[in-house]
Amino acid sequence: MSLTIPSPASGTSTSASIEAAPAAAPPRTYQVRTFGCQMNVHDSERMAGMLEDAGYVPASGEHADVVVFNTCAVRENADNKLYGNLGMLAPVKAANPGMQIAVGGCLAQKDRETILKKAPWVDAVFGTHNVGALPALLDRARHNNEAQLEILESLDVFPSTLPTKRDSVYSGWVSISVGCNNTCTFCIVPALRGKEKDRRPGDILAEIQALVDDGAIEVTLLGQNVNSYGVEFGDRQAFSKLLRACGEIEGLERVRFTSPHPAAFTDDVIDAMAETANVMPQLHMPLQSGSDKVLKDMKRSYRSTKFLGILDKVRERIPHAAISTDLIVGFPGETEEDFQATLDVVEKSRFATAFTFQYSKRPGTPAADLPDQLPKAVVQERFERLTALQDRIAAEENARQLGRRVEVMVTAQSGRKAEETHRLSGRSQDQRLVHFSVPEGAETPRPGDLVTVTITEAAAFHLVADPASAADYTLRRSRAGDAWDRSQADSCGVPVPGSGSGGNGAKSGVSLGMPAVPVRRG
Repeated sequence: MSLTIPSPASGTSTSASIEAAPAAAPPRTYQVRTFGCQMNVHDSERMAGMLEDAGYVPASGEHADVVVFNTCAVRENADNKLYGNLGMLAPVKAANPGMQIAVGGCLAQKDRETILKKAPWVDAVFGTHNVGALPALLDRARHNNEAQLEILESLDVFPSTLPTKRDSVYSGWVSISVGCNNTCTFCIVPALRGKEKDRRPGDILAEIQALVDDGAIEVTLLGQNVNSYGVEFGDRQAFSKLLRACGEIEGLERVRFTSPHPAAFTDDVIDAMAETANVMPQLHMPLQSGSDKVLKDMKRSYRSTKFLGILDKVRERIPHAAISTDLIVGFPGETEEDFQATLDVVEKSRFATAFTFQYSKRPGTPAADLPDQLPKAVVQERFERLTALQDRIAAEENARQLGRRVEVMVTAQSGRKAEETHRLSGRSQDQRLVHFSVPEGAETPRPGDLVTVTITEAAAFHLVADPASAADYTLRRSRAGDAWDRSQADSCGVPVPGSGSGGNGAKSGVSLGMPAVPVRRG
């Protein structure tokens, strides 16, 4: 819906002179601030797309006419983070009449009227099921001069049918499902996003094809539980079929997915990964705990032996696969014996990286009411032992990459020491972060281009490739790099000879924010 700005009332003039028409008001600017998981980041791309479709433009300065918070409710302190940010914006809004603030996402779905009570300067609150209502709610709030609250209990339109402002031109998220049918006792996601809803395969493949046509060479398939895809229309092998279909899309070079559930992970998916050339040798497989007792209390419906068996099968078919995971420390009732079981499984699993969390009580989840909630000091001490173990394993696994030739897709983001080291950054096929230098006299790649280099250094969280000469450095310019050039030209209003429109690709001036859950990367 387009935002209509009333023009000054016209009157009849008896003067012979003709007054100049008032200058058109400049378009309103927006900023989307994202907290949470990949699904939240993808939802933010939808929000940005709808705002631009309604005539808004990205804010280039510090302040925007509209600030949208896309919130997470999974982690402890999510509400503190939101209300802290809203508090900082209150004086900014007071000093800028016409500024609007909107809150959406999981915390909005959960807290609802509480947000408006705690922060009455907020203009619009919307939930996870009605992302498409954002422009209309802002329009209504301005017209009525009062806050708008709209929370639906079920999905009104699948988010992927909404306009999208992609955060990257060379890769993109593609939702294959929303919601979750699992009942993990620590997780509030099913209550906030509802039961699983699956998209039809043709719609998914059409979106992927549109991304590729716009220049993207990488997609990540998203779902709360991607490998249960097809449950809604009764096809247990729908996900493996979808992976194989992605392999038929010309120009699509890298396919990833997140996150699967071990209980529903089947051999046909492993076969599809191994036999489909553009499905990357990388798997994120959430463990959560290595204790069978804790897994039972979590209602995870698999046990450590099954989990390790999946990893063995994956590595048998895909020897160089990098496997990552999620871990929760300090679940209610977790004993030292339980925690030791987690350490044992992590040691056996040899994860390339792990996202490790301290258990936090989330109101509305069954685990919040369990007895034997652990003292903070105990949880912290276990957390430190687990991350130390995983840091060692990650460093050892990365050290095994020394001397390997890897293909790296260059990203727009650089490392913290980029100015000092003059290195660029990218992701290898197995999703490891690689910082690399360009040899003297060699051509510098663009984001989206691919370089092949030899790993020369390894640390726990990244790899380094410093080619000794141009002979050890290969650049392959890609359609994604061309799309990056177009996006840069579009953002500056400069045409690129011989290139088409950038389509849905993001412009460089747009920042949707980054996931901001408190994560310890190991």
